[in-house]
Amino acid sequence: MQTCSNCNALSPDHAINCTNCGADLGEFSNRSVSLKRMQDNPRVQYVRVISSHDSCPACRGIEGAYDKSSVPALPHEACSHEHGCRCFYLPFLTDIYP
Repeated sequence: MQTCSNCNALSPDHAINCTNCGADLGEFSNRSVSLKRMQDNPRVQYVRVISSHDSCPACRGIEGAYDKSSVPALPHEACSHEHGCRCFYLPFLTDIYP
């Protein structure tokens, strides 16, 4: 499931637009907004893709650290988990203190 950052409604992984407000989920899903913030943050060196312990093999296959310009989009297209893609982004920081 995808969460819309505009209205907090849930939409299925295959949805392109929010089922409630119609926002483009490629730009306004919580995952997309989070990734954009990480990419814009100069303290973030890499972005890690993390999957849940019960994720499908396709999602397990994309786990790892990526250069900020080559992070795979989530939800993963090949995900076969019955509840949808359970992956998320996590920043890898170069500086921890200001």
